[in-house]
Amino acid sequence: MASNSISSNCSSTTWTPKQNKLFEKALAVYDRDTPDRWQKIARAVGGKSAEEVKRHYEVLVEDLRHIESGNVPFPNYRPLCYMLLADNVPLKLKTS
Repeated sequence: MASNSISSNCSSTTWTPKQNKLFEKALAVYDRDTPDRWQKIARAVGGKSAEEVKRHYEVLVEDLRHIESGNVPFPNYRPLCYMLLADNVPLKLKTS
């Protein structure tokens, strides 16, 4: 029974790119002085509770703190020769 609640919890906390964009826009509209801020942001995002929205914000703030404090190393990217487009068609990049 515990695994069912865990899996349902994981699926409910998954955020789509569209939900993330709506979340960002709603944060800009509803500042910290807005009454019922998390409920309003949850309505703007859709499919999320006020509690999920608030937790998503707290995770975002924590990530920003780590980045700003220098605790997140820069990724070590290899030089790119190919780039995938949205439709997964490889595009050869010019190297010269």
